[in-house]
Amino acid sequence: MARKVIIDCDPGIDDAVAICLALFDPRLEVLGVTAVEGNVAAARASLNVQTVVDQLDPPRYPRLGAATPLEAAPAIDMRHLHGENGLGNADFPVSQLHHQHPSEKILCDEIRSAPDQVTLLCLGPLSNLSRAFQRDPTLSQAIDQIIISGGSADCRGDVTPVAEFNMFYDPLAARAVFRSPTTKILIPLEITQQVRLNLDLVDQLPDENTRAGHLLRRLVPFAFRAYRQLLGRENICLQSVVTLAAALHPELFSVQEMEGDVETTGELTRGVTVFDRRGIAPSRSTIGVATEVDVAAVTDCILRGLAEAGRAT
Repeated sequence: MARKVIIDCDPGIDDAVAICLALFDPRLEVLGVTAVEGNVAAARASLNVQTVVDQLDPPRYPRLGAATPLEAAPAIDMRHLHGENGLGNADFPVSQLHHQHPSEKILCDEIRSAPDQVTLLCLGPLSNLSRAFQRDPTLSQAIDQIIISGGSADCRGDVTPVAEFNMFYDPLAARAVFRSPTTKILIPLEITQQVRLNLDLVDQLPDENTRAGHLLRRLVPFAFRAYRQLLGRENICLQSVVTLAAALHPELFSVQEMEGDVETTGELTRGVTVFDRRGIAPSRSTIGVATEVDVAAVTDCILRGLAEAGRAT
């Protein structure tokens, strides 16, 4: 039986690639794809989710959720790595939907329709899930598992010296999710950054004549150019795709249970994920943190997923 998942994301090139792989993986039943503000503003994130799904035209359409703007979003984004529109500046036609439900409503509806069966794959800031918990205070008891892309167990950062983007963007939401009584697994920055994909990945993307190839061949080359020009690197990290691999192949990751929290107010430490390693009995909800990854096996999983998406489209 396929695993029921909801993808909550802020596309973003890596999120778009993850959506592509998930929609055509027979082991997953993608119930919904919900947008959250992060890499791009809320309206753009909602449009990008619709664009990616429309371009792929999967046999089973997931429900789409629209992002709600944050009242005070931080003055930082990742468009330098994803393009002004978040999708490598590629211009894809898309019809405008006029009656989209907010993402937190989709989360509540789908989880309540299949209690204890849904895995949430959170690839962006955790704003939507936090809002869903506020909307339905007992929702956490009906979730099977939450797999979170972001944070760091060794105080490594990508937008500040010590904070990862998803946690930094909405630390109050991240704290609410960390403290929720749910089963959670964190795939932190130091794990996803180990899986570095070289330029020969472009030659292994699906053929241009496939729907997956038509999309990915406009996104992935932009990521390589951005990493080379802005970071001086000849390889890229697709953080969200590695997190998807953790959902599909948990055996490729070593996970340690820890008590964790998120700093919300520090002038220098906003968004830092803090873990207690003292060995005392935890006083709050714990979270499983990936501490090791089989890089070669995860890379192979990504390549096989790309090939499958090409065959399916």
